[in-house]
Amino acid sequence: MPRFALTIIRHGETRFNKEKIIQGQGVDEPLSETGFRQAATTGQFLNNVQFTHAFSSDLTRTKQTIHGILEQSRFCKDMTVKYDSRLRERKYGVVEGKPLSEMRAMAKAAGEECPMFTPPGGETLEQVKMRAKDFFDFICQLILGETGPREGRFPGAPGSRLESCLVEVFPVGKRGSLELCPDGGTPGLVASILVVSHGAYMRSLFGYLLSDLKCSLPATLGKLELSSVTPNTGISVFFVDCEEGCEPAIQCICMNFHEHLNGVTEKR
Repeated sequence: MPRFALTIIRHGETRFNKEKIIQGQGVDEPLSETGFRQAATTGQFLNNVQFTHAFSSDLTRTKQTIHGILEQSRFCKDMTVKYDSRLRERKYGVVEGKPLSEMRAMAKAAGEECPMFTPPGGETLEQVKMRAKDFFDFICQLILGETGPREGRFPGAPGSRLESCLVEVFPVGKRGSLELCPDGGTPGLVASILVVSHGAYMRSLFGYLLSDLKCSLPATLGKLELSSVTPNTGISVFFVDCEEGCEPAIQCICMNFHEHLNGVTEKR
């Protein structure tokens, strides 16, 4: 059964993030100065992690973030990034480009809670979840197709290296517990995938992994982390065991990790 690592990161801050203006899919705002610093700092934090695949939403803020991360990498500077529209932010219809307070007022007038409310022309949470499911299923099939029945690893990316570099960045016992093999190593990873996406989209994806696929969680993970929107360039890591014809088994290593950003946002 092939096992791969899935590292999912939210894009860096934009001016509209700071001003609490809804971007969705229709407002393609670039990163702010802070956002570029966050991407570079995240890249420095992950510079010893070896990725075998890189995917990003095709919106500007995610493209700039993933390239800012990979530019700092010891192994992945020249990696080809695949842009996928399934990773786009939730579509918010008529409220895109407007203050978040306006959407909250519309939701209140409709007698609904804001996260559940669908503005005219926007996507429902179920539609976003289906996009997330479609992308996750695609990743699992990609790994099954590329590894084959022998569970071979990707050229130039030894499984031991894929595992050890993640353990170095997310040490056992600090943010959770990597499931250890009897010899002290982690189960062999066949791939390590980097994904950069958006806050509301990631919340739907995580909900699917936790509720539908019964992802296991670190004992240290609190309710606040589970319910919160990932901060800009926050990191979540999952180990996924996939097998043809079976639901994948998923282990969350960390969720919404952001300690690497301490002090970054406040700099001028």
